Amino acid sequence: MPDFDLQTIDLVIIMAYIVGILGIGFYVGRKKEDSEGFFLAGRGMSWPLIGFALISANFSGSLYLGLAGAGYDQGIAVWNYEWMATLVLLVFAILILPIYLQSKISTVPEFLERRYDVRSRKAFSAFNVITGMLIDSAGAMFAGALVLQLLFPDVPLLVHIIAIAVLGGIYVILGGLEAVMVTDTIQGVLLFAAGGIIFVSVFANFDFDWGVLPELAPEGGWTIAPPPDDDFLPWPGIFTGAMWLGFYVWITNHMVVQKVLSAKNLDHGRWGALFAGFMQLPLLVLLIFPGILGRGVFEDLPESDMVWPALVFEFLPVGVRGLIVAALIAALMSTLDSVLNGSSSLVVNDFIKPRRPDYSEKQLLLRGRILVGVFMVVAAAWAPIILTFEGLVEFFQSFLGYVTMPIVIVLLGGIFWKRPGRQAGFWTLATVFPLGLVGFFAGEIFELFELQFLYATGVMVLISIAVFAALAYLKPAEDPSEFADVSFTRDTWRNENEELANKPKYQNYRYISLAIFVVTVAVVIPFI
Repeated sequence: MPDFDLQTIDLVIIMAYIVGILGIGFYVGRKKEDSEGFFLAGRGMSWPLIGFALISANFSGSLYLGLAGAGYDQGIAVWNYEWMATLVLLVFAILILPIYLQSKISTVPEFLERRYDVRSRKAFSAFNVITGMLIDSAGAMFAGALVLQLLFPDVPLLVHIIAIAVLGGIYVILGGLEAVMVTDTIQGVLLFAAGGIIFVSVFANFDFDWGVLPELAPEGGWTIAPPPDDDFLPWPGIFTGAMWLGFYVWITNHMVVQKVLSAKNLDHGRWGALFAGFMQLPLLVLLIFPGILGRGVFEDLPESDMVWPALVFEFLPVGVRGLIVAALIAALMSTLDSVLNGSSSLVVNDFIKPRRPDYSEKQLLLRGRILVGVFMVVAAAWAPIILTFEGLVEFFQSFLGYVTMPIVIVLLGGIFWKRPGRQAGFWTLATVFPLGLVGFFAGEIFELFELQFLYATGVMVLISIAVFAALAYLKPAEDPSEFADVSFTRDTWRNENEELANKPKYQNYRYISLAIFVVTVAVVIPFI
């Protein structure tokens, strides 16, 4: 392992980055006067900001390091999550985003109320806030603090957690979603640049010989289709689990979807989602390949997730290291800022505003900012507690696989199937969610049965569909005109045909989507 030493110039670069981010938050926040401006950036965001914000929201520090670590330890199978996300975002842009934007919703749970009832809205909203605080933000802060402790070993872990919380929260309090999206764009550029610099620097050590990659990969690790009994990512699990988890992350998770709801129009929302989908593909080269190359540099790392920072300090000169560490700090902050703003948005729009319609916009804005501060403290307080639950962090993704599938089925079913009514939506959530929770604790915590979590996710999908369909047919069908603006119909497609007829092909999302699909298939097939 190299020495993780930062020189003065590195520290200056890091501090300049932090000051710059806080300055942007202050500059953007000076114009915020209402809750829509704070939570949805006034619905005026353009596609590059949306695209990079989507990418950065998905890039917690643990994921950024985890992709390289998985490449080092398991090979390229982990890329399945990324290219599958590309396909999910194509579905989102083509079929689902128009329904979200035409309904003028402020939160994804609000969509469930428009399609079903207020019970479904509040149940899903509360779930989003709780998981956002206890899983997304606290997990990212904890993983990030461990990385910072590697760089600054003399600083206590709690101080690192507090620093990440304050940095990630203060510019959200100042500037709201617009500050998040502007800073996430800067962070997204830094993240991709850092990945490119590392890959080129390390690959040069192997004379840019592409043949060395399959040689260095772990046994059976040069394929995205591991055997069905693989413990890490069996190939059937791509379709029973990874795909459905992708639907949860990119289509039903308000912390992510909120970025697209801020679009100035449908075109910019779609182009942003398509751009984010396309940029999932290079992660194979930018993050996973460096992890594989790291096997030829560090033969026996004590912790595989440390391969990426180890390569940074082994191959990059002083000064550039500071820039890369700044990118890493960006990854640590990008998930946190999205969760803080998104959770505050959910509480204000789904709980406070319906109960207190007399509140002015300034009162709602004030409460939104206060909530960001409260959630920042809650996440920072919870993060160290993760230390007391040995191995729990690695179960987070399996937890989502067990409990989020009824949400996915209820939302997708509500968009594309007219028959289910309010009872089908609510009671599917109310019955299958507890069942998934029991399954998670029985299988993952107490180990009463053995089932790879991607297969378990598929089981929960089937149970959710069965319960949802049974409830839909047990109750009389409701008048579809009551939720016409939140359902996909043939008229939706026909109306778009007319709108697209006069657009050049390079602005036509259907041609763009087709091109991305063809590229995805072309780059995936060689690794099967």
